Amino acid sequence: MKALRNYLDKIKPNFEEGGKLHWLYSTYDAFETFLFVPNTTSKRGVHIHDARDSKRTMIIVIVALIPALLVGMYNVGLQHYMAIGQEVSLLNKFLFGLIAMLPLIVVSYVVGLGIEFAMAQVKKEEVAEGFLVSGMLIPMIVPIDTPLWMVAVATAFSVIFAKEVFGGTGYNIFNVALIVRAFLFFSYPSKMSGDQVWVRTADTFGMGKGSVIDGYSGATPLGQIATTEAGSFSEFTFHGITGDPLSISDMFFGFIPGSVGEVSTFAILLGALILIATGVGSWKTMLSVFVGGAVGVLLVNTFAQNVIMEMPLYYHFLLGGFAFGAVFMATDPVTSARTERGKWIYGFLIGLMAITIRVFNPGYPEGMMLAILLMNAFAPLIDFYVIDANIKRRLKRAAAVSQMA
Repeated sequence: MKALRNYLDKIKPNFEEGGKLHWLYSTYDAFETFLFVPNTTSKRGVHIHDARDSKRTMIIVIVALIPALLVGMYNVGLQHYMAIGQEVSLLNKFLFGLIAMLPLIVVSYVVGLGIEFAMAQVKKEEVAEGFLVSGMLIPMIVPIDTPLWMVAVATAFSVIFAKEVFGGTGYNIFNVALIVRAFLFFSYPSKMSGDQVWVRTADTFGMGKGSVIDGYSGATPLGQIATTEAGSFSEFTFHGITGDPLSISDMFFGFIPGSVGEVSTFAILLGALILIATGVGSWKTMLSVFVGGAVGVLLVNTFAQNVIMEMPLYYHFLLGGFAFGAVFMATDPVTSARTERGKWIYGFLIGLMAITIRVFNPGYPEGMMLAILLMNAFAPLIDFYVIDANIKRRLKRAAAVSQMA
């Protein structure tokens, strides 16, 4: 690392004012601060010095995403080979998913970071690090068969209109990755929902060959229950793409159709432990999302009129993007509530809203995306009233103390 540090110091004058590459200083600074913790210190004011800056925080989130990413990649291969009726090794299943996922990751980062770097150069500012996480979240929440050009267009739209127009990282109101998902869902609904988009049946660089078997259906479990004709939940059975019943363990470990990041609740919980242990993610927000979801499920169970209203609590938590949204989306420090009491209110309303959308909107059985985006808009208002209530309470306490004196 010392040799790399010396090399960066050697070429740095070229990027500083007066150097022949001074117009690329933002790009140089982005790579330098990514590799090394900046050694600059504040000259005035009160500051806390910590080796973990924003880039290191983003890297911790990436590490927390790795379990869900790896299991999701394996599941892509698993679902593919089940769909075409072939038996292959675990390694082949994972490699298939890896090769299918890599183009989505590359496109997401190239487009998103390209715009970030360009905007930083134009504004002569430092390159923000927020897209390090968004760039990974985007391919993990879209269907594996999403055309690359759609991912590129949606990513560009999100970075420009949901982030840069607000001032860049730290100023955006809405979660950037979820805006990509929403843009695709409302612009290209046929590519974002239905039975065929969640399982990659096409050959990927020769990794899988064969024809789709009879009876193939790639509908997610939530999609199945939203369109069922069963009279009650006791008559309904979740099925895999080959028609076999799905077990609770299949749903918990992530061997079901769905987006790469959302299928494995087990892997998501591992990521949650990493975020909580490092202090990067708020356990209050995570827990309150599940509490809000539990209250919503208990209410609809009490007044159940159809199959999805009868669905037990644990199914809601295991299926769709509920767990992934609670751990990685609702806890976004920029777009979520920041006060401690506000986190409880914010998370609770997300969980409650997600269940409400799932149950009462058969055309959109997921719900988590819309719930988080809606509460993103209300997060500042929640914090305002929490802070305002604290100020009023302290004023009353001060007034009471002065009267006693």
